[in-house]
Amino acid sequence: MNKPQAFAIWLTGLPASGKSAITAALKPKLEALGLRVEVLESDELRRALTPSPTYSREERDLFYRALAVMGSRLVAHGVTVIFDATANRQAYRDFARMLIPRFMEVAVECPLDVCMARDKKGTYKKGLAGESATVPGLQDSYEAPLKPEVRIDSANTPPEAAADLLLASLQERLLLA
Repeated sequence: MNKPQAFAIWLTGLPASGKSAITAALKPKLEALGLRVEVLESDELRRALTPSPTYSREERDLFYRALAVMGSRLVAHGVTVIFDATANRQAYRDFARMLIPRFMEVAVECPLDVCMARDKKGTYKKGLAGESATVPGLQDSYEAPLKPEVRIDSANTPPEAAADLLLASLQERLLLA
C-alpha cells in the first residue's frame, strides 16, 4: 500500500472545547498509518512567537498567518499537520485552506458552559475576573465554521470516538487514500 500524501486538518472550537484531547487521540492513529505528523498547538507556539502575548486583533492576525504558513511548509515537505488552535476568525482558517490544497476543517462544538467547566488553564476565569479582555466566546467573538468538513459534538463524543470519526471522514474524502 502506498503511503498517503500529507494533508492538514484544523480543529477549531472555543477554548476548552476538546480540541487538544481529540488531537492527542488522532495523532497516534495517523502515525500508525505511516504518516509523519506534526501538531501545531497554538498555546505552545504562541510562547515562542509572541512571548508576552496581548491577544490583540493585530497580534492574532499575525500569529494565525504565521501558523498557517508553517503548516503549509510542513505539508509541502510531506508532513501531515494537525492545527490545534481556536482560530476564532474564519479568515484565519480560510487563509490556511488557501495555502494547503489537502485541507480539512473540523468544528469542535461544545456549549460555552461545558467549556467553562472543563477549563483547566483558567482562561474563562481570567476573562470573567477582568484579567483578560479577549477570550473567544466571552469578550471576543468566535466565528464558528460555516461549512466545516466535519462537526464534532465534543460534549457528547469522547476523544477516541471523535478521532475515529475523523479517520473515517479523512478516508471518505480520499485524504488517506
